[in-house]
Amino acid sequence: MKTILLRVTTIIALVEFSIMLVFESFSFEMGMYAIAVLDVFLLVITSTPMIYFWIIKPYAVERDAAMQQVSHMAYHDTLTQLANRRLLTEHLNKLISMNVRVKSHSAILFIDLDGFKRINDEYGHDVGDSVLIEVAKRLSALARNEDIVSRLGGDEFVILLSQVGTDQLLANKNSLVFAQRVLKEISKDINFKDSTHQIGASIGLRLLLPEVICAVTSLKDADIAMYRAKRAGKGQIVFH
Repeated sequence: MKTILLRVTTIIALVEFSIMLVFESFSFEMGMYAIAVLDVFLLVITSTPMIYFWIIKPYAVERDAAMQQVSHMAYHDTLTQLANRRLLTEHLNKLISMNVRVKSHSAILFIDLDGFKRINDEYGHDVGDSVLIEVAKRLSALARNEDIVSRLGGDEFVILLSQVGTDQLLANKNSLVFAQRVLKEISKDINFKDSTHQIGASIGLRLLLPEVICAVTSLKDADIAMYRAKRAGKGQIVFH
């Protein structure tokens, strides 16, 4: 605020000083009232563009950028820049409504990394964070534009697959194929500086039929299926 006031004061002072110099350089056969009006007119038309381009416009740009950053932080995971739980829930509600409207099927993939805790404990959080970031990149690369990839926290990720089939059998098949691709992609070596690490994943799959269902409940169903996959062994995919 102090900077803005200083800039406004500087512009007005410089413009008024310049106008006074012009008045002193030329003799005007006008009364004091007319000169005062002309002074105000020149001050306004000269200083207004300067105030706009030097003060108002930069301030507006900075404000909009700050608001976008705050909005992004409210809806995205700070480490991976993926959608957080809040944004995921909003998209899930929209996806459920769309399924009902167009009679389509979608799916929730609840992913928990296998072996991540060992890497995080043994090599430290820097390596652990690099693993999470790399997994996020790989999941985002696999997803389509209409899909949503989210990190819920820790080593848990969720992918919302939109319109995976017109009937339940086809939706099951397409969801399973995609989940298998996820397992394959995650299991590839992850390089960090001079070290190479390998992890796996357990996936819970919850199909979304063209029916109204609570978003929180469907996400919990996928979570339960993921824990069943964990208990069944590493690298497993379990349908709810």
